[in-house]
Amino acid sequence: MIGDSTSKPLENRKIEDSAPRRLWNRNARLAIAVGGLISGVLDLLQVCILAGWDTPLYIAGGLLGPKAFQGGTGTYVLGILLHFFVTFSMTATYYAASRRLSFLKEHPLVCGLSFGAAAELVMILIVLPLSALHERGPYELHTLIQWLLVHMVVVGLPISYSVRRFAQ
Repeated sequence: MIGDSTSKPLENRKIEDSAPRRLWNRNARLAIAVGGLISGVLDLLQVCILAGWDTPLYIAGGLLGPKAFQGGTGTYVLGILLHFFVTFSMTATYYAASRRLSFLKEHPLVCGLSFGAAAELVMILIVLPLSALHERGPYELHTLIQWLLVHMVVVGLPISYSVRRFAQ
């Protein structure tokens, strides 16, 4: 009834959407956790195998500068944590984009490969030059191609497939 004191104005009514919101949040967290963890582990393993097990010190050097190479266990752990921060951030970015761009979930192979390449280009062209190490290259062509291909597979695909699997 209009004017009835027992009816609440529309702006004061609560819409019971807690179940879908909880499910969405759970799915988002799961997609980001799985994608970030798998891509982080695979990427860290491959770079340590190809470039050496002191790679986490280099990663920490992006924040601390050259003094990171003198660091011990704490600096090594910081490098690992920073690495996983980046992979979880990349996964969260892909997840957020997939909410608006449904083709990211519908075509995880092509989109994952493209995202992995784009993520590596952002690292090479933006993150590394802005880091405390100011890494700018020059890079050899075969090294760039190797980095792009590896990141397409070990970063892009785990992220895209985790978002597809867990964030429907």
